[in-house]
Amino acid sequence: MKIVLAYSGGLDTSVAIAWLKETYKAEIIAFCADLGQGEDLEAIKDKALRTGASKVYMDDLREEFVRDYIFPMLRANAVYEGFYLMGTSIARPLIAKRQIEIAEAEGADAVAHGATGKGNDQVRFELTYYALKPGIKVIAPWRQWPFKSRASLIDYARSKGIEVPVTKEKPYSMDRNIFHISYEGGILEDPWQEPPEDMFTMMVPPEKAPDSPTYIEIEYEEGNPVALNGERISPYELLSRLNRIAGDNGVGRVDIVENRYVGIKSRGVYETPGGTVLHIAHRAIESITLDREVLHLRDSLIPRYAECIYYGYWFSPERQALQSLIDEIQKNVTGTVRLKLYKGNCLVVGRKSPVSLYSMELATFEEEEVYNQKDAEGFIKLNALRLIAGKKKH
Repeated sequence: MKIVLAYSGGLDTSVAIAWLKETYKAEIIAFCADLGQGEDLEAIKDKALRTGASKVYMDDLREEFVRDYIFPMLRANAVYEGFYLMGTSIARPLIAKRQIEIAEAEGADAVAHGATGKGNDQVRFELTYYALKPGIKVIAPWRQWPFKSRASLIDYARSKGIEVPVTKEKPYSMDRNIFHISYEGGILEDPWQEPPEDMFTMMVPPEKAPDSPTYIEIEYEEGNPVALNGERISPYELLSRLNRIAGDNGVGRVDIVENRYVGIKSRGVYETPGGTVLHIAHRAIESITLDREVLHLRDSLIPRYAECIYYGYWFSPERQALQSLIDEIQKNVTGTVRLKLYKGNCLVVGRKSPVSLYSMELATFEEEEVYNQKDAEGFIKLNALRLIAGKKKH
């Protein structure tokens, strides 16, 4: 038997290599995706081989991740429950897709992941597996093995000679990629408890940000950011630079209690510096390039689109249909946005577009000859008809 395991190098997936190999008498192929998490991937590869993997795939998916997953999500202005920009959610379908590709190339019998039975990630991985290869066998060790705690995992790891970090464990779990870093569990499980300042990685506390603002300009073409401060760069590089600039100015921190798909409320703390800026900038360029009713229609679809990503339905027909509509809407979302970053704030201070629908002549409060203000009287009376009719019946 041959199993392809989504491998991170952490305790859970390292134990999974040994446990899967022992339980299923299987050959284990480990796969680790480079999504810009900034880890030593060669060290992770070496650890997987030492732990018992027969082969390790280390794939650089950074540009694909930003271009084909993050940017489509940003074109939709997708936000889950008003605050979460879904940095973890959007990474899972890409990892799972590549896993299936490896499984097919290797002739593997099954795929496996290290997600627990309580969270969203198990759903995201497995819905992608089944959408892309319906007959694939899926193994989720956390739903099968006898280990009930981290301590029991550590005991098993030591019994198998698997490296266990001797440094003090951080009292929370983390997940990082180029778009964000998340913190959950441990000391964060009390929603009244303020996160410790030394926890944050991608951004400085707003009160320690520079005392003078930073101005930036982002250029858009058909809904996608293509240039930063006049320089055209790749999607990954653009997001990387924005992460540094926004992080230095304390922009992008969110602390929320969200509703997991499995029905559990969970407290999550997130840093999404560059993504926060891109979300705000995209809204700004849309404000002068989209028709009112088209904009309102798209906004009514944001919760549904966001649920598709958060719940794991990236490869579903409904997400793909929504994406087609959104991308059609985005064809005229072209122009430049100027932003002011200052102590945790990202403020839009300018926007322009060669296809702008904004008319200074129409909008002005000064004298003009385009708009006849008397026309508003009939407009108001026609819209009041149903209100008047309803009042007469009472």
